[in-house]
Amino acid sequence: MKNNCKIAIGMMSGTSLDGIDACLVRLDDDFNFEFLKTHSLDYPNEVREKLLSLANNEGSVKDVCNMDFVAGKLFAQCALELIQKSGISEKEIDFIASHGQTIYHIPQIIDTAGIKTRSTLQIGNISVISELTGITTIGDFRSKDIAAGGQGAPLVPFADELIFKKDTPRAIQNIGGIGNVTVLSNSCDTFAFDTGPGNMLIDYFVQKLFDMPFDKGGEIALQGSVDEKWLKMLLKEPYYAQKPPKSTGRELFDKNYAKRIFEKAPENKFDVIATITSLTAKTIYNAYRDFVFPKTEIKEIVLGGGGAYNKSLIKFLNTYFDNNIAIKTHSDFGINDKYKEALAFAMLGFCTLYHNTNNLPTCTGAKKRVIMGIVSYS
Repeated sequence: MKNNCKIAIGMMSGTSLDGIDACLVRLDDDFNFEFLKTHSLDYPNEVREKLLSLANNEGSVKDVCNMDFVAGKLFAQCALELIQKSGISEKEIDFIASHGQTIYHIPQIIDTAGIKTRSTLQIGNISVISELTGITTIGDFRSKDIAAGGQGAPLVPFADELIFKKDTPRAIQNIGGIGNVTVLSNSCDTFAFDTGPGNMLIDYFVQKLFDMPFDKGGEIALQGSVDEKWLKMLLKEPYYAQKPPKSTGRELFDKNYAKRIFEKAPENKFDVIATITSLTAKTIYNAYRDFVFPKTEIKEIVLGGGGAYNKSLIKFLNTYFDNNIAIKTHSDFGINDKYKEALAFAMLGFCTLYHNTNNLPTCTGAKKRVIMGIVSYS
């Protein structure tokens, strides 16, 4: 056991805005890890609706202020419930690392009175978390990378490199609300970027047309056919041709975007879901074709996120990649993908505490390596 072995809680809430995932892990100096316990906390409906409004740029400054502390209390609640499940006392836990909840992300530079900057905002106040749990809490990871000229995203590739290594050229493809890929190969430096919408648009149309929260298992999409004309139109979105480093989110692929593209959608509602599902797979394939394969071969794709359970999406991926690349899941590596990103932030927080750099400029576009994260001591 290493001298600096720590017991930590990592917490993550993504663009789906459905709740908080937390893991209790043991970490050592070499980033060997052991999952001790996991836990998830769904957002109350009122909270999710308010967060969604903020993410769609419909809230007020008052709402942002209030929800920062509301989310902080919920993150603290999730951590305390995890601790209770584990049977470990709060005093045995060295730190909490919380990603928080992104409510707005602006990866492009905006010029305001000659001041040019990117920006991002994650809420879930870490002072609230540390005070309510009595545990030192680390958060606000993305801001430092942006201050160093990066986009503040993606950050999880730092952990992907540690977890999956480079023994085989592989792509770690997360399909959450947004799709993002980490490329691991001895042929090039690790790099990563957002491929485009993951489940975000699929969920929107399933909710609109079928009054269901999501397409479980991809069963709805499997009953439809791809409208090639609509798909061709959707693929003209400029983001897809933009070269990495790049990141995106609900700020682009929001409900207004969905409403706009729906004007040209096919009449058959099953075809809508089939086509929008194929869009996620096609944009992933095109991103590899244009930005990954010129740098390295890929022998396997490791899927994570909700999309890893969508049979229709996997079918489209196999079709577009012509069944030439093995498609695996995190479970093939003994990892519960639901908590992989929470683990990633525990690793990032470990670096923060020991003053070690924890961003990858090849992924974020930052000018240099920096130590991300702000600490609220207990």
